[in-house]
Amino acid sequence: MPCIRKARREYDTIPRMLRLFIVPLLASLALHAQQYDLLLKGGTVLDARNRINAVRDVAIKDGRIAAVSAGIPASQALKTVDVSGLYVAPGLIDIHVHVFAGEGREYMGESSVMPDDHSFRSGVTTMVDAGSSGWKSFPRFKTRVIDKSHTRVLAFLNIVGTGMGGGSDVEQNTNEMNAKACAERIKQYRKDIVGVKTAHYTAPNWIAVDNALACANESGTPLIVDFGKFQPERPYEELISKKLRPGDIYTHTYLASVPMLDAQGKVREYLREGRKRGVLFDVGHGGGSFVFRQAVPAMRQDFWPDSISTDLHITSMNAGMKDMTNVMSKFLVMGMPMDEVVARSTWNPAREIRREELGHLTVGAVADVAVLSVLTGKFGYTDVYGARLQGDKKIVAELTVREGRVVWDLNGLTRSDWNTLPKEYGPQGDGRWDGTLGQSIRARK
Repeated sequence: MPCIRKARREYDTIPRMLRLFIVPLLASLALHAQQYDLLLKGGTVLDARNRINAVRDVAIKDGRIAAVSAGIPASQALKTVDVSGLYVAPGLIDIHVHVFAGEGREYMGESSVMPDDHSFRSGVTTMVDAGSSGWKSFPRFKTRVIDKSHTRVLAFLNIVGTGMGGGSDVEQNTNEMNAKACAERIKQYRKDIVGVKTAHYTAPNWIAVDNALACANESGTPLIVDFGKFQPERPYEELISKKLRPGDIYTHTYLASVPMLDAQGKVREYLREGRKRGVLFDVGHGGGSFVFRQAVPAMRQDFWPDSISTDLHITSMNAGMKDMTNVMSKFLVMGMPMDEVVARSTWNPAREIRREELGHLTVGAVADVAVLSVLTGKFGYTDVYGARLQGDKKIVAELTVREGRVVWDLNGLTRSDWNTLPKEYGPQGDGRWDGTLGQSIRARK
C-alpha cells in the first residue's frame, strides 16, 4: 500500500487551514457532478404540449423536470434508469373516476374505490372524481380522500348536494340541485374542484342540466355531463347542439344509447358540428358506457375522443374496462397512433380541466411521469356487453414517477440485481428518487 501511504504523507503536508477549504470543495464538486436526482435515459418521449415524439433523456431534480435533451451523461444523476425501447410520457390524467371512499376501507358510495390502489400501477398520477361528491358532501371527500392520497385527486362537483351516494334516487332530487350553493363551494375549494357534473338524471326535462350550467357559469368552470336516461323530451342532439358551451364535456361518448350513427353507419353530422363549436367528447368507459359497435365505426371515420378516461369504479375495474392502460390499448388497436393515445391521456385532459401546469414534461413542470411499454402478441379486449375485439398490441405501465419519486416499478427497472449487492444488503434506494424511502409525497406538500 505504498501509494496510499505516500498520498497520506502528501496530504499531511498541506496546511490545516487549506485542508479545511479543500475537503468541502471536493465534496461540492462531487455533489455538482450529480446534479439530477433521477435520469430516464434513452426512451421515446411523447409530449403533446411540446410537440416531442423522439428519443430524449428526461432528468428530474427536486420533484421537477430539470432537463429534456439527448445525451445527458449518466454521471450527472444520482440514479440513471435505462428506458430505451420504452415510451416516456407525462403522468396520465384520468378525468372520470369514482374515488369518494372514506378512511380505511369504508366506502362512502357503493361503487367507489381508493385512489392509490389503482392509479400508479396504470401510470396515472392525477385522477378527477366525476361527481361522487356534491356541494354538501365535498368537505368530507376533501378530508377523507383528497388530503390522504398520494395520487393527485381533483373533482367535478355534483350539482346534487349529497353527490352520488346514499341510494339510487339521490340524483333525481331536484331540491338538491342548488346552483348558488354549488358555485360557492367551488369558489371555496378552487385548488381541488375543477368543474361541475350532472349525471344519471332520468326525468324528461332539463332541470339537472340547466342547474349544472348555472353553477358552471357562476363559478367559471366547465361542465361534464353523463346524460342519464335518454328521453325524447330532452334530445341528446339538443344537448350537443345548443346546451353545452365551448369547453364543456360530454362523457360516455361511445355509450350504446348515443344516437351516433345513421342508417348507413355514418357518424351523424350534429356530432361533428358540436365539436366544431367547442364541445368536447370524453370516453368514460365505465361498466356500461362503451360498446365497440359505436366506437369502431366512429374511429374509422375519424370521430376520435378528445380525452380517454376510465369511469373507474368497483364494477368497471373487474369487467371490460379494467384500468387506464387497458382503455388506452383499445384505442391503439382501433387505429389511433401511440402519440395520439398519450395526448388524449395527458395534455388534452389537462386542458379540459384547465390545469395546464399538468400533462407535459416542460422544464420546471412537476415531475409526474409514466414510462410505458407496448407489448406485441395476441390480446383480447371486451366492451361493456362482453363483445370482444382482438388486437396485437397492449400498453403496460412499466414505471410511474410522482413528483420525482418512483411509486410504481413493474419490472424493477430502477433496481440492482440481488447478486451484485453486498452480502447483507438492506433497502435499496434514496429518498430523493425512491418513493419507498424518505418523506411521503403528501407530507412534503
